[in-house]
Amino acid sequence: MIRSRFLAALVLLQTFVAVGALADPAPLPASEPYELVRSLQAVQDGIANGDTAAHGKHLALIREIGEKFLAADPSVWSNPQNGQAIVIYLLSGGAPQIVRKLPRDKLNVDERLFNGALAYVEGRQDEARELLKDFKPRTIPSSMAGQIALVQGALLAHSDASVAIERLDDARLLLPGTLVEEAALRREILLVGQAEDFDKFEFLTLAYIRHYRNSIYAGDFWQRFSSGLTQSSLALDERRFARIVALLEQIDRASRLKLYLVIARAGLVRGRLAVTRLAGERALALSADFGADRERAHFFRGAARVLTDEYDGGLAELKALDRTKLPERDGLLLNATLQLALDVRKPTVGPSAAASADKPPPTPARLDLASSTATLARAKNQLGELELLTKDRRP
Repeated sequence: MIRSRFLAALVLLQTFVAVGALADPAPLPASEPYELVRSLQAVQDGIANGDTAAHGKHLALIREIGEKFLAADPSVWSNPQNGQAIVIYLLSGGAPQIVRKLPRDKLNVDERLFNGALAYVEGRQDEARELLKDFKPRTIPSSMAGQIALVQGALLAHSDASVAIERLDDARLLLPGTLVEEAALRREILLVGQAEDFDKFEFLTLAYIRHYRNSIYAGDFWQRFSSGLTQSSLALDERRFARIVALLEQIDRASRLKLYLVIARAGLVRGRLAVTRLAGERALALSADFGADRERAHFFRGAARVLTDEYDGGLAELKALDRTKLPERDGLLLNATLQLALDVRKPTVGPSAAASADKPPPTPARLDLASSTATLARAKNQLGELELLTKDRRP
């Protein structure tokens, strides 16, 4: 019995050793260019998963592969896999000057794909767009399809955003779990935000968090996420604010605070006062005492209150502000908000109000509104969006 258990344990141990050897093989000399490119892609996928060591050796590996390409026998390029590997190498950060030294007459690859990839990495965007625009990713060899789709998405982002989104979807689906998918998510999040598609914006964000939150390039994703969120109306719908909060919980505290202040301001100038208040309150919870960010958060919450159903409380909050801590553009917006609030509270002149018509509403203490008309005009000139606020909130 003991002997049989020992033999079973030995077999199990040998199995683990064998599996480990397969999972982490010793480096083998790769004789084919496509094998070299596969090793490069494996390193890049490590970068997408946050492997800092992979990031460190990435450039050295690209140089090494380039040298081996130049030293390869010209006959290897007749293999279509190797011709396609050149396109992948270029789009993976490979050096175009190396590729230009290869025997072009020997390369077995679609000339438009080759030239398009070369134009893209050399910065000839218009030429690359023209060469690659008609390719359907699912109709070209699978080894190149995902990266070509990613490039098409980048090239079409400004001229045809809807097609760019389709191509980035293709890139994600063709190469899941790779740096290509990670890069496609980073590019697509901004386009989807600009398209005001909140459901997809949320889906892409959650997909990135689930798979690539540790990526070396995660900072770039969150920058694009922030731009997509704040350069659109995505965050200005009170009904979805709880979902916005859930997404922002994935970001560091300082970035969350900054975003809530941006959202609050956008809500104020666009007349979305419920969102302004919600974002202002979130910013207050995140801000440090007596800091400029906290003063701005009080401003936005107070402005939302004074322009809705908490006039007195909102006015008191605005009166308590230290204006020296507000940026100039917020100071202008504060003046305009106060003038608007006073206009809202003005009594309607009629038979019942005639007796008090000659008594103007009191000017809030500590705030100089003597030149409120000129201030409002200046604010409108510098903040054209204030016209939306004025139009939506005046009686």
